[in-house]
Amino acid sequence: MKEKRTLMLPGPTPIPERARLAGVTEMIGHREVECEELLKEVVDGLKYVFQTENDVLVLTCSGTGGLEGSIANTLSKGDKVLSLCTGAFGERYASIAENYGLEVERLNVPWGECIDPKKVEEKLESYKDGEVKAILMTHNETSTGVINHPEPIGKLARKYNCLLLIDAVSSLAGIELKTDEWGADVVVTSSQKALMSPPGLCLVSVSSRAFKAYETSDLPKFYLDFKRAKDRYDAKNQTPATPAISVLYVLREVLRDIKEEGLENVFKRHEIVTKAIRLSMKAIGLELLVDDKVASKTVTAVKLPEGISYSVLRNKLKDEYNVYVTGSKGQLQGKVFRIGHLGNVSRMDILSTISALEFVLLELGFELELGAGLSAAQKVFYEEERSK
Repeated sequence: MKEKRTLMLPGPTPIPERARLAGVTEMIGHREVECEELLKEVVDGLKYVFQTENDVLVLTCSGTGGLEGSIANTLSKGDKVLSLCTGAFGERYASIAENYGLEVERLNVPWGECIDPKKVEEKLESYKDGEVKAILMTHNETSTGVINHPEPIGKLARKYNCLLLIDAVSSLAGIELKTDEWGADVVVTSSQKALMSPPGLCLVSVSSRAFKAYETSDLPKFYLDFKRAKDRYDAKNQTPATPAISVLYVLREVLRDIKEEGLENVFKRHEIVTKAIRLSMKAIGLELLVDDKVASKTVTAVKLPEGISYSVLRNKLKDEYNVYVTGSKGQLQGKVFRIGHLGNVSRMDILSTISALEFVLLELGFELELGAGLSAAQKVFYEEERSK
C-alpha cells in the first residue's frame, strides 16, 4: 500500500479538510448576491490577515500577476526603482520591472543573507530626493529561505518619498507582516501558500499612496487594473471579470479558521515547526543554508551532502515514502533541497518527513544515527506542549 502523501513544498500546500470540501459547493453566478456576500466575507477576512485598513483586491491569477500589477498600476515608463535582490524571486521582481521599461537599480545581496537597511539607505542617498519612485522587496525569499524585514524599509520609503512594493507570496499568514504599521504600499500574496487554498487567486493590499500614484501611471493595464478592481468592489462587492469561485469558497473557510486560531497563534505555530525542522537537520548532520537569525518560518533550505544528487534524493522520498520536497533555482540549483512548512502542516507531517529523510539518506550512504533528527524534533514539540 502506498504511503499517505506528505506535501512539504513551499506551495501549493495541503488544504484543511473542511476547506477542501467547501470547494465542491454548488456553483453560483458571479454577479449574484450570493457571490457578492462570499467576496465581501473573504475581503474582510483578508484585511485581518494583511493587518490593514487599505483596499484588498481579489484577482484571479497567480502571485506573479499581482507582482506585475503592482508595477503596472503605480509606475510609469522610465521611472527609477530600487529592487532589493536576495535570491531568485527578488531577481524576478526586478525582471518584471525591467520588462515594463523601468530603470531598475538592483541592490544585490549574497544568496542566503538578508537585506541590510543601512545599505538600502546608502543607495537611496546617492539619488536626488524623489528620484527613486519605488522600492521592490521580497519579504520571504523562498529560493534561499531568508526573511527580509519590511519595517525598516518602510521607514526609508517614507523618508525618501517613494513607494514600498512587497512580494509576500510565501510569507503572508505564516510570518508577521503589519501592512499599515510598517508602511507597505502594495503587498502581494496568493492563495496556494500559507492561505492553504488551491492555486488561482492573487490577493493584493493597496494603500491610498499607491492609488495616488495610479493617477499618473502610464504603463499598460487592463485585466490587472487595480482601479477597475477597486471601483467594481466598492460599487457592488464584485470583481471586474469572473473570479475563481470555487477557490473563494475554500479561502473563506481558511480565513474563518485563521481568525478563530488568532494571528499570533498562527505565527507561533510556524515558528515552532521551523525550530523542529532546523534542529532535526542539524542533528542528522546536515548543513543549513542560512543562519537561524534570518531564517524563514515557512521554508528551510538544506545543503545537499557531498555525493548525493538532489534528483535522486527527491525521487526516492517521493517514490518510496510519498514525501514531496523541492530544490532551488539559479545559483543554488542542485546544491540544496527545500522543505516547505507553511499553512496546514502538522507535527505529524514534520515527523514523517524527517523519518523518511533519515531512511533515504542512510540508503544513499550518508552516515547518520537513525532517529537523531526525529528525536530532536520530538523534543521541540514535547517541550512546547509542556510549556502550555
